[in-house]
Order: sequence, then C-alpha cells, then structure tokens
Amino acid sequence: MQEKTTCAAAASAAVGLDIHKRKSKILRYNKACTNPVTIDGEDLEDVETFAYLVSIIDEQGGFDTDVKARIGKARAAYLQLRNIWNSKQRGSTKQEQHIYN
Repeated sequence: MQEKTTCAAAASAAVGLDIHKRKSKILRYNKACTNPVTIDGEDLEDVETFAYLVSIIDEQGGFDTDVKARIGKARAAYLQLRNIWNSKQRGSTKQEQHIYN
C-alpha cells in the first residue's frame, strides 16, 4: 500500500498536483498489514468506513452502512411530510396536480 501511495504522490507532483495529507484516509480491507501509510513523512489516518461519491463503503467492502443511511434519510423525509399526506384539509385534486407539476 505504501508503494502505491508513494507512486501516486510522485505522479501527482510531476504534473503539479499536491495530495492533501490531512484529508487523505486509508481504508484497509486486509487487516493483517497494519503498517502506517505515509506521504512526505505524514501518516495517513486509518478509517473503518469511507464516503465516496455519496456511497458509504465499510472495511469489508460492503454497502450495508450505505443502505441503512439511505433508508434512514428516506424515512426522515417521509415523517416530515406525513402530516401533510394525512391532512383532511389538503385541498382539491386540481390543487394537488398543480403542486406536483
């Protein structure tokens, strides 16, 4: 892992890009190797979950955490609107069509 990180840092530096060391994290799939990964002498932080492009990936490579988070967000959104859906004073169907279109 260290070798790949060093190569990525060198290739980035060659074209004028700098890897932000404090924002970079390490998600280990193989827990047998626990050697610290460094860039320019700074250790990168090990994490158990990682969010990438709105998806949450855990150390087993699974998406269970991501699915649970999405279900939780959908449930929260539904609960915020539940009073509106159940209201007897919603208005006419024509008004509802105007809202949705």
